[in-house]
Amino acid sequence: MPDYGHELTFGTFITPTNADPQVPVSLAVLTEEVGLDLVTFQDHPYQPRFLDTWTLLSYVAARTSRVHLAGNVLNLPLRQPAVLARAVASLDLLSGGRAELGLGAGAFWDAMVGMGVPRLTPGQGVDALSEAIDVIRGLWDTSTRSPLRVGGSYHSVDGAKRGPAPVHDAGIWLGAYKPRMLRLVGEKADGWLPSEGYMQLGDLARGNAAIDAAAVAAGRDPREIRRLYNLTPGSGSLVGSASAWVDALVALALDDGVGTFILGSDDPSVIETFGTEVAPAVRSAVAAARASAGTATGPVRSAAALAKRVDGIDYDAVPAGVEVVEPGDRRYAEVRSTYMRRGAPGLVLRPSTTAEVASALTYARGQRGPLAVRSGGHGISGRSTNDGGVVLDLERLSSIEVLDESSRRVRVGAGATWGAVASAIARRGWAISSGDYGGVGVGGLATTGGIGLLGRLHGLTIDHVLAYEVVLADGSVHVVSASSEPELFWGLRGAGGNLGVVTAVEIEASDVPDVVFAQMVFDATDPGALVSRWGALVQDAPRELTSFLHLSAGGRDRGPMAQAMTVWASADTSAAVEVLEPMLDVAPVLQQRAQVTPYAGIIGPVSKHHDGGAPPVSRSGLLPRMVPDAGAALGDLLLSGEASLLQLRATGGAVHDVDASATAYAHRTQEFSVTSFAGRLDRSGLDDAWDRLAYPHMDGLYLSFETDPRPERLLDAFPPATLDRLRALKRTYDPDHVFDQNFPIDPAG
Repeated sequence: MPDYGHELTFGTFITPTNADPQVPVSLAVLTEEVGLDLVTFQDHPYQPRFLDTWTLLSYVAARTSRVHLAGNVLNLPLRQPAVLARAVASLDLLSGGRAELGLGAGAFWDAMVGMGVPRLTPGQGVDALSEAIDVIRGLWDTSTRSPLRVGGSYHSVDGAKRGPAPVHDAGIWLGAYKPRMLRLVGEKADGWLPSEGYMQLGDLARGNAAIDAAAVAAGRDPREIRRLYNLTPGSGSLVGSASAWVDALVALALDDGVGTFILGSDDPSVIETFGTEVAPAVRSAVAAARASAGTATGPVRSAAALAKRVDGIDYDAVPAGVEVVEPGDRRYAEVRSTYMRRGAPGLVLRPSTTAEVASALTYARGQRGPLAVRSGGHGISGRSTNDGGVVLDLERLSSIEVLDESSRRVRVGAGATWGAVASAIARRGWAISSGDYGGVGVGGLATTGGIGLLGRLHGLTIDHVLAYEVVLADGSVHVVSASSEPELFWGLRGAGGNLGVVTAVEIEASDVPDVVFAQMVFDATDPGALVSRWGALVQDAPRELTSFLHLSAGGRDRGPMAQAMTVWASADTSAAVEVLEPMLDVAPVLQQRAQVTPYAGIIGPVSKHHDGGAPPVSRSGLLPRMVPDAGAALGDLLLSGEASLLQLRATGGAVHDVDASATAYAHRTQEFSVTSFAGRLDRSGLDDAWDRLAYPHMDGLYLSFETDPRPERLLDAFPPATLDRLRALKRTYDPDHVFDQNFPIDPAG
């Protein structure tokens, strides 16, 4: 197999001298500037004339923005593999996916022994390297929560916590020459990284053959293993003119399968020539030869990964340019699940542009199984993942742009989180009422309603939306507003998940000074009385006050407890204290604190790692007003043994200022959203308790908090007149009922 079809990459191999420590850094920056792809440094920790390679790699990562970085190769005996795994993953996360791992068994043993490591024979070195790879890959594997245990003679871990995982598929490249090392490359590595200066005529072909045979014996495709080559100007392949270099490198690519060419030079002019003249010419010539020969190119998945594909999905037809994650891919664990639900989709598509969303949607329509659309993945309903279908993950559409300062008009990608939005606009003194957690995605909240901690003063999130960019079921892209396709704009504000894939939202932020944020923890032994008193205070409070109450049924070792999260939407502490003090009397207080903070201090950026669980069991409703009977019923629900958690969110004040017909979210008179979660997988117990105790007091429900699949819930979510308008919209914009996973509204009625 002379040409493995790898995308060609080009890099540099720079001496990490410390005589002038900025010299290797400047050469690395130059590498990026001239269009090369990779910067590598040799690693000799026992050499006092060299900078420490890992420190240098980290420094260079901060000075560059595009090139990938690797040791060439890192000295394993002096770099403990469990720590190295976390170092590589951390650098990859910090650099945006640019860290690779070149690794060697060690060569200069006298110097290494002098640094305090025990001497190994060549055979022992290979065994140690093999064990190290197992440790590194195990720590990078976050698809399981079980502690990592690898028993080895030289490298072992016993109960190590996994993670972090690199943000991209960081390659493990081995510097190898002898038969056992070559077999190890074929069995476990992602790349072979020899230096031409140590190779004899025919060694490349012989090495490739040995690696390929070992790969096949291990059940791998030899194309999974990238072939990299260190080259030195003035010898071997790099003699003569630049055009002669081009001819030599083209031959290495087509005849010997080399996919990455690494220039060993500290001469800026040579690096510039390599980047601006040699690399482009080699790429062009190899591309032409491959096109003529029909050589397959692109990433190669292992046999094990291919075996995890799902029937009914045409994996080879995915639109070009759209990032894809399959069940057998390392990143699958990161994207398969939502905050609440563990999913097993057959394919996750991660477009980065609206055009890619359109092509991905068109492709997804042709595949078997359900289609889920995800913005942040925090939805309580868990509908943004599935089993066996396609997930359209909008996380990469996360830009935040101020369009007009004077009107506070902001354009936000649907895949951004509200915590990121809050942080981005906080310096202007702006905020957008948007839920109660920074990890919630923009797209879901801004098309469902948006019950937030500023809601009683500023209304729902959808009340401030000015325009949507949306991809419809037929793949067309529309920008809709009150003046452009106003009926579709109406429907997207409250039922957006039924009508299209929103890719961006234009929204008006509010001027919000610092606010007072109070947290109170109560003894909820008498939850009915607590809920009644709290609700009565909140519903009649000044609009500046918005409060959410979370009650836990407790367990074997503790009784029921409650936490109130309350915002006074002003920095006026005297006014806040006057309103907050009575809340301390709703139940015995176990803990309290209050602070003046920007809104972004409450709803701030959070790290996201969703590994979900069993499908959530919840019920939801909207309470017109808190009265003693309703409070008592909710208290009985919490103590019924069927509800583990009860949540109440204030929805009065400014939410009521909008006419019920103005948006598809038509519930404009209720004071509270109420949600309850079951403590078990069987939903019959909670359904029975909710229907008996809570439902008689409710009028409507909030879509995002409900998981009851019974069709009558649709009538709770949308009053008859609203539902009729939505069905008419479905007949116009989604007649084939493509968007059928989020409280499906059948166009046929």
